[in-house]
Amino acid sequence: MLTLRCSPVAAALLFASLPALAADSGSTTPPATVGPDTSAMDTAISPCQNFYRYACGGWRKKNPIPSDQSRWGRFNELAEHNLAIEQNILEQVESPNPKRTAVEQKIGDYYESCMNEPEIEARGVKPIEPELREIDALSSKEDLPKELARMHARGVRALFNYGVSPDEKKSSEEIVDVDQGGLGLPDRDYYLKDDPRSVELRQQYEKHVAAMFDLLSKAEGHGADDSAAKAKAVLAIETELAKASMDRVLRRNPDNRYHKMTVAELAALTPDFSWKEFMDSVGTAPVQSLNVANPEFVKALNGTIDATSLGDLKTYLTWHVLLANASLLPAAFENERFHFYDHILNGAAEIAPRWKRCVRSTDRALGEALGQEFVRVAFSGPSKEKALELVGEIEKEMRQDIETADWMTPETKKQALEKLRLVANKIGYPGKSRDYSSVNIVRDDYFDDALRAREFEVQRNFHKLGKPVDKAEWSMTPPTVNAYYSPPMNNINFPAGILQPPFYNPKADDAVNYGGIGVVIGHELTHGFDDQGRRYDGEGNLRDWWTKEDASKFVTRANCISDEYGNFSPVEGVKLKGKLTLGENAADNGGLHLAYMALMDRLAGHVLPKNEGFTPEQEFFLGFAQIWCENTTEASARAHAMTDPHSPGEFRVNGAVQNMPEFQKAFSCKAGDPMVSAQPCRVW
Repeated sequence: MLTLRCSPVAAALLFASLPALAADSGSTTPPATVGPDTSAMDTAISPCQNFYRYACGGWRKKNPIPSDQSRWGRFNELAEHNLAIEQNILEQVESPNPKRTAVEQKIGDYYESCMNEPEIEARGVKPIEPELREIDALSSKEDLPKELARMHARGVRALFNYGVSPDEKKSSEEIVDVDQGGLGLPDRDYYLKDDPRSVELRQQYEKHVAAMFDLLSKAEGHGADDSAAKAKAVLAIETELAKASMDRVLRRNPDNRYHKMTVAELAALTPDFSWKEFMDSVGTAPVQSLNVANPEFVKALNGTIDATSLGDLKTYLTWHVLLANASLLPAAFENERFHFYDHILNGAAEIAPRWKRCVRSTDRALGEALGQEFVRVAFSGPSKEKALELVGEIEKEMRQDIETADWMTPETKKQALEKLRLVANKIGYPGKSRDYSSVNIVRDDYFDDALRAREFEVQRNFHKLGKPVDKAEWSMTPPTVNAYYSPPMNNINFPAGILQPPFYNPKADDAVNYGGIGVVIGHELTHGFDDQGRRYDGEGNLRDWWTKEDASKFVTRANCISDEYGNFSPVEGVKLKGKLTLGENAADNGGLHLAYMALMDRLAGHVLPKNEGFTPEQEFFLGFAQIWCENTTEASARAHAMTDPHSPGEFRVNGAVQNMPEFQKAFSCKAGDPMVSAQPCRVW
């Protein structure tokens, strides 16, 4: 996944994104092309000493982090651009008009409801009172399964995660998945590490939980309520859940997350919790078998429920109602949520303007409805075909890479090539948008609008059970600035939102675009063969198709990448987790290699003049580096080092180029220079 934090995309003069950026179709003179952004560079720094700072030093100086952000980079710039387009769409349809389409009514009224702050303030906490009364009415722990079913159906995933997803070993079928969850902090390690920073964050989290309980008591007209004791109870329960949770590195291996069993076998793990009652109440079809991602967590869950008083369990459930709904409640709750999660954890100085929060909320609630309108105004028709053309070039390079790999046996190569042949490509937006006709959106009813949209998505997921997997479904909305690879689907996905500058610019040189969108495409394709993706076959099934010899060689090559990036330090005293970031780092290296080879094939037989003093090879690497220009707060850098499978921009760039002899040749770097690895790593 790019998430760029997952991956960039580049297509040289292949597709236009915004109509305003397209070349004049009536012109007979080829438009002048542009090279790298020289204003973003700091040429006082040698490219062989620190290529990222050479390529991005000027941009970083001129682009401080906005007050409502914790990190600011080229992805954020484009996301803000797309956000403004969405805002314009929503403002044009938020007023009642008999000419509005059904889609326009829903997205317009949802946005208007979110923007109506006086109405939200007037309603106070009344929207969550029915849920709180249900929690308060629990008379024994035997009531928990039904109450948790109600909460999960409303999107409040307390104690564990429950949903429907493709069966990892039978990817054409959907299966129930029970997994660890129920935490309020971003990761288990926040609860378990004993360094001063982690201890301080737990204390601040406890204060935040107490503050939210204080706000609830005040809103309900109560006096000071034992909020401090309630916060301690929440932290104690979540700490027990964290102790039983699998860490992120172990979870990278899908074999560690696959344990298929019957409902009876699941029930045996938790004799004091009725899964049958939960499943009967939650709304999924009858369950015959399911996947329990972490059986040890489920066993421990039984013990945690047994050892915790009913009163403390009620407190925990109440907290998760507040946690899931804070952004839908009056400003005091939303501001307190921002203070901890965005300011303390990530370093943002101010909450985002209301309009931004409401556009994002609309995208979350009715993403493919808003996405239809975004595509109509911001994505040109021929773009999909041109993007697919570039994907074909990158796939050709991947095929050659596999065929010529001297470390793989013919048996494994055959399987790898078959998987590559079966990779499906999805560009821009879904062929058929999601049908939101059953979602009732009412003006000036923000909480319930959001709740109905959330319930729709939960039930849509539950209703997949017993049906074939829909491989045409998207996991991102069209305006999203990102891209991803899905192992069970064996497809690569590029939303319309990322097919714009700086990732692709129809006015730029091929070399710049191949360094941008081309590397993103190569990145996502490589994910099909990274430490996780390689475990799935061409049909998307979790199956070991590697010979023992080849698997061992892959691990050796992957360990080189893991060790290399594990020595990078984004903040003093903090190093990246090489095992956690392995897949993304391998994809960055592989994507850069594939896109470079595709560019060389495209330019074969042509001698091109320098553009602004740069050769095409230099332009390519600058185009790659400049999509990763970013600034980040120290708090955000620390948080991402703990939880993010993606390396920071500087190390995504420098880590990849120092492994490429082609880069070193392009910039005349010599042995001993920091950008020349003494032992270069390469998986693909």
